[in-house]
Amino acid sequence: MSRFWAMRPVFADPKADSVFKRVFGEPAHKRILISFLDSLLGLQGDAQIADIEYLTPEQRGPYVEEMKLSLVDVKCLDKRGTRYVVEMQVLSVAEFEKRVVYNVAKAYATQLGVGDAYPMLNDVVGVTICGFNLWPDSSCTPPIPMLSRFRFREDGGGNGHVLQQLRFVFLELEKYTKGENFETIVDQWAHFFRQAETARSIPANISEPTIRDAYEVVRMSSFTRDEFEIYDRDKLAEQTARATAEKERATGRAEGKAEGKAEGKAEGLAEGEAMGKAKGLRQAIVDLCDVLGISISADQMKALEKAGIEELNTLRGRLKTERRL
Repeated sequence: MSRFWAMRPVFADPKADSVFKRVFGEPAHKRILISFLDSLLGLQGDAQIADIEYLTPEQRGPYVEEMKLSLVDVKCLDKRGTRYVVEMQVLSVAEFEKRVVYNVAKAYATQLGVGDAYPMLNDVVGVTICGFNLWPDSSCTPPIPMLSRFRFREDGGGNGHVLQQLRFVFLELEKYTKGENFETIVDQWAHFFRQAETARSIPANISEPTIRDAYEVVRMSSFTRDEFEIYDRDKLAEQTARATAEKERATGRAEGKAEGKAEGKAEGLAEGEAMGKAKGLRQAIVDLCDVLGISISADQMKALEKAGIEELNTLRGRLKTERRL
């Protein structure tokens, strides 16, 4: 029996693959997806999405498959015919930015069939929800906010011209820290993704009706036994992936520590050898001065103590040829 069937939380985790697709990937819930996209892109008035069409796997074309990456591909039926690739990535993976760009570029390129003309291409917007900090505050100045939007802009002449064909939107859930003190609809969505799994009821101050609808979609009392089992597998796979990632990080730290220790030992040996060689050269210079009857002042001795191997070799050579320090 599934552990989730026994524990029975009130709401499922919307970040889990099957639940994410339950909320955003089913035509019966298209109004939730439309509201979500309108909020993240700041669409208002005539720019809002009128309707959406879910594309079949054949229409979508191939994508890079990544661990626990949930992907919903839709075509929005507005005046522009924009296409959206909506993804949920729970855990950080190597070169994730490249994978996002690849999937969006692939969605753009695969719109054309044999003999189709370029005017048939629709703009593509990649919407990515990250369950981790993709760009930690320490990595960027100024920090990239929780909700960020990117597009291609001319940056040479300052005219601000933009290429709209490919755009990217990122929602980094770990950056949401306001609790239930919502300031925007996006805050309410971020809280939904982060806290629905542990909530006992829908927060009273969720003002957006479609977010309240999303809570009802993930209410576990509506799940069949089979849906529980699928959700259980999703969460177990996530836990396994987290454990594997942590083990790899721990192994990397241990290997780095061992490597650093070995490098430090080698550097110490090399430094010791250099110090020994320098000490020998200084003594050779002192002995040579004694044989030649050249006195060494206190200042000259201090200079000898600070001199490196190359400089000491030069001094010794000058003593041999010119009989002076």
